[in-house]
Amino acid sequence: MDSIYIKARAKVNLSLEILDKREDNFHNLKSVFQKISLYDEIYIYKSKNDSLELETNIEELNSKENIIYKAYIELKKRFRVISGVKVILNKKIPIQAGLAGGSTDCASFILGMNKLFNLNLSKKEITDLGSSLGADVVPCMYNKAVLAEGIGNVITKINTNFKYYILIIKPKLSCNTKEMYNKLDNMPQSLKVDFSKNVIKALENNNIELLANNLYNSFERVVDAKLIKDEFIRNKALGALLSGSGSCVFGIFKNKEDAKFAYKNLKDKYKTYICTSYNSSRRKVL
Repeated sequence: MDSIYIKARAKVNLSLEILDKREDNFHNLKSVFQKISLYDEIYIYKSKNDSLELETNIEELNSKENIIYKAYIELKKRFRVISGVKVILNKKIPIQAGLAGGSTDCASFILGMNKLFNLNLSKKEITDLGSSLGADVVPCMYNKAVLAEGIGNVITKINTNFKYYILIIKPKLSCNTKEMYNKLDNMPQSLKVDFSKNVIKALENNNIELLANNLYNSFERVVDAKLIKDEFIRNKALGALLSGSGSCVFGIFKNKEDAKFAYKNLKDKYKTYICTSYNSSRRKVL
């Protein structure tokens, strides 16, 4: 095998509880990650060079600060068998949006390199590498809904194949994750409530109303998403929420017709994406 093609899927957080800041400056969290049908395309080719060459349609991402570069360096330190690679990244997921665009690219790159070079990485090795690169990387290795805890490295798979319609709005505002965490750290601590429990129950029972009524995101304390959430509710969404640390806001719909109605009404006003939840019956690697 000399090349591999991967769809790196975006996520939304159906629940996101930031619990506390640890001594290592990471944050403990509890979150239900839902993969969605929106994805980036990644092509990885073996090359004769002893480095990584990255081509992407978003010029600002073509730098050594890209998380894919960081993953490549870490893998190459550990495995002499790895040669140079050429990566073509076709970005469709908006950046600085709370959809884990960078993290899902990194997760897919690690899994792709594991297969391309027959590294035979264990689940622990993949988890340790992923969590060292970012809190969203490990959950993004699963192509279905999961509960993520700890610093995103403790994963519980959710028994669901629930397909429902989601509309995503990307406002002109972009949110830097580190800055959003800093703002949250300066806020008084909120009451600890297990919002994820009912979200998981809703996914396991295909209950769209229960799901819509239990959406929660700690970052809404520091990112004002009310305007767009109200737009969704006026356009037949059952519920709406900020995703991740922002800036994207998503709405959940009862059916395809309601989602298409909202898309038609909102697409000329905002950058809008219509998609579905994604729960693959195939196990990706972990």
